[in-house]
Amino acid sequence: MSNISAVPQPWAERLNSAADLEALRQRLEAGQDPNRPEIIVCHGTGCLANGSPQAAEALKKAIKDAGLDAKVVPGIKITGCHGFCSRGPLVVVRPQGLFYQRVQPEDAQEIVQTTLIEGKPVDRLLYVDPVSGEHIPHEKDIPFYKHQERIVLRNIGKVDPTDLGDTLVRGGYQALAKALFSMTPEEVVQQVEASGLRGRGGAGFPTGRKWRSALAAVAKKGGPVYVVVNGDEGDPGAFMDRTIMEGDPHAVLEGLILGAYALGAHQGYMYVRAEYPVAIKHLGIAMEQARALGLLGENILGSGFSFDVQVNRGAGAFVCGESTALFTSIEGRAGEPKPKYVRSVEEGLWGRPTVLNNVETWANVPQIVEKGGAWFAGIGVPHSTGTKVFSLVGKVNNVGLVEVPMGIPLQDIVEKLGGGVPGGQPFKAVQTGGPSGGCLPERLLDLPLDFDALTEAGSMMAAWASAACARCSTASARARAASRTSWTCAAWPRPSRTAPCAPWAAAPPTRCSPPCNTSRTSTWPTSRTTSARPGCARTSSPTA
Repeated sequence: MSNISAVPQPWAERLNSAADLEALRQRLEAGQDPNRPEIIVCHGTGCLANGSPQAAEALKKAIKDAGLDAKVVPGIKITGCHGFCSRGPLVVVRPQGLFYQRVQPEDAQEIVQTTLIEGKPVDRLLYVDPVSGEHIPHEKDIPFYKHQERIVLRNIGKVDPTDLGDTLVRGGYQALAKALFSMTPEEVVQQVEASGLRGRGGAGFPTGRKWRSALAAVAKKGGPVYVVVNGDEGDPGAFMDRTIMEGDPHAVLEGLILGAYALGAHQGYMYVRAEYPVAIKHLGIAMEQARALGLLGENILGSGFSFDVQVNRGAGAFVCGESTALFTSIEGRAGEPKPKYVRSVEEGLWGRPTVLNNVETWANVPQIVEKGGAWFAGIGVPHSTGTKVFSLVGKVNNVGLVEVPMGIPLQDIVEKLGGGVPGGQPFKAVQTGGPSGGCLPERLLDLPLDFDALTEAGSMMAAWASAACARCSTASARARAASRTSWTCAAWPRPSRTAPCAPWAAAPPTRCSPPCNTSRTSTWPTSRTTSARPGCARTSSPTA
């Protein structure tokens, strides 16, 4: 792990031009040996919780005892989440690309002896395809990775998030240099507009249009204008933003600086929930390293443009993911939402024009600036361009984080990436959009995952988790039914007079009124002849 402020030249040297940045990147690249054996241990939050630091230490000791010279994390290199969270701790051996899953400290000696010395894979640690039963040795051939298209996640699992040198070798801050020295702010906005990028936080509002509106507000009422990262990810089962901030903090930072340049902002904020300590730590390190190298702060890369950013930690309030509550929290007041009579691009932080985008949206900006809006617009489908990062959780064989092109069929995510439902059970439904979304049944498995298609189906994209589930067993169905109050929904004709809330014996209604009696102490009328509410007929006792 490199600490820029503490190491010798050229690290301690402030960069004063795009040429300086490119020269440093080339020197760092020349110092790397692509053929040198390397063991990388995932240090995403999931793998950390499963003991990856202990596995890494055991590997370091085994390599030392064997007299080998290999790079092992932590201490030499760490990486963020590789995405395949249910299989952690994960270990990748390079340059072969061997992928080992659920590695424990006691596996270290065998990995060193069999793989590094004898050049063979450890078969029992390989991924086994749940359908074919095949042992797959290489990371790139595992269906979970093979069917992804990584833009936002391109560096995660490959770079040490605390080492700016790793990021620079893989092209970090090249888009910033391009924008500062060969593009006007207007041209940056035009590329974002041409890309068709829509906000990845839920509403899917066109990012370029938001930026354009903020510029119009500044022209009308003057500056300053602020740029803000919404990292207050709170939906159950969602960990997309956390993974990006932990594994590639410089991508988020570079995207924010590019947005600031395009909008004429000189101060930015990253609002991150306090429950993400690793993300906050890595963002802080990234900002310190970027300032030391002249990539953040005064006179960035000698361009004359100045911009700085600070991290604000949320206090655990779910509501602070909403824009007005987030702004009041940054301002030092209670994070409470208020009516949006005026949009934040006109009056946001301290009543000034403010552009708020979520983590994933900002992380897309460097690639759009570097490769062009037309390139990004060529991925995905019209009106939903680019890729989307999803948390794939629930009753699927492969739980983790995936990035796929917009418009991919829901079935591909569940079956190709998720590996299907465990035990070969039939698929029932998938929930999208977190608590604000909806459940998509089996008949919608061919539904393309894009903003408009999901909205039409009654769900939403959002910063969300996707959970596939198998049909309930008879025993668990009876247990759930026994704990529910009986009620009847007019939208769901059945022969019987009453029906338990769950499970349904037939296809459920598309939308149904809430239960007439949700507990034994219900305040609804108790008479059988009294209509409790439209669409429901009340029953006098819970289902036995």
